[in-house]
Amino acid sequence: MINDILLPLFTGLCLFLFGMKIMELALQKWAGSHLKNTLERFTKTPLRGMVTGTALTAFLQSSSAITVITIGMVNAKIMTFPRTLGIILGTNIGTCITTELIGLNINYLALPMLIVCFIIWMLSWYFQEQQEQTLFIRIVLILRYLSLAIMGFSCVLLGVEVMQAVVPALQSRGMFTWFLEQSQQSLLWGIIAGTCITAIIQSSAAMVAITMSLITLDAFSLELGIAIIIGANIGTCVTSMIASIGGSKSGQFVAWSHVILNVGGAILFFPLLSVLANISASISSNPSEQIAHAQTIYNVVSSIIALPLCYLSFIKRLES
Repeated sequence: MINDILLPLFTGLCLFLFGMKIMELALQKWAGSHLKNTLERFTKTPLRGMVTGTALTAFLQSSSAITVITIGMVNAKIMTFPRTLGIILGTNIGTCITTELIGLNINYLALPMLIVCFIIWMLSWYFQEQQEQTLFIRIVLILRYLSLAIMGFSCVLLGVEVMQAVVPALQSRGMFTWFLEQSQQSLLWGIIAGTCITAIIQSSAAMVAITMSLITLDAFSLELGIAIIIGANIGTCVTSMIASIGGSKSGQFVAWSHVILNVGGAILFFPLLSVLANISASISSNPSEQIAHAQTIYNVVSSIIALPLCYLSFIKRLES
């Protein structure tokens, strides 16, 4: 039990989260100084805010980071609540980039990428000490943080590969039986599982990666996998709720808008899980890619449907 399931799952999850954090920190270090200025400049309308939120989340690979920064700026009265709504919509779209990349099944490239980028990262420290030219040092720093970000992504892929190793052990012990029996009665179990596990591990990307690993080995149906990732979107709201504790009322509005978006999307798509499964299956025959595409479609459609609501007059009156 411990050696076959818990240890590989814990090791893979730690490696995945470590890679995500390294990637996030490297990209924040590279562009963090310009982040607040970008948020202030490109959020004048909800549409522009959604585009900005999508781009920044795709770049930083962390919807939670953008959401927490946004709540902090609202609490500091640098930005008003209505201008944050577009950003929240965009974070859900931008976070799909990670899962789409994982869905490409390029795990075999993880170790070579890690080795090459580690060498580049080490060389960047050597060349920085040898040169004093400002332009050259800037190029070296860009290469350093970029290689560090790719090293982080390599760890993400390795983590996924390690987590996949636990599936045969789970299947042999019949641990899927009870869960699958319950899901046959209602796919709501999938949403509940995705929500709870994501709230615990604090990473929707990790939950989606685990789901993609399981469905690749036919552990459960595509519809159940989609239900789990919809639940993961709800579970990731815990981070923003925690960030809003003790903050201003406007900061709490931002966190609650994140919850409403994801819960509303889950309610909207729950009756359409089979339709979403058929659409994603028609795009790709690979199970992990189907999960990635389903998440992208779900998040994009949910954000587009919610976008007109951001222009309602009562929301504009909350500007303060």
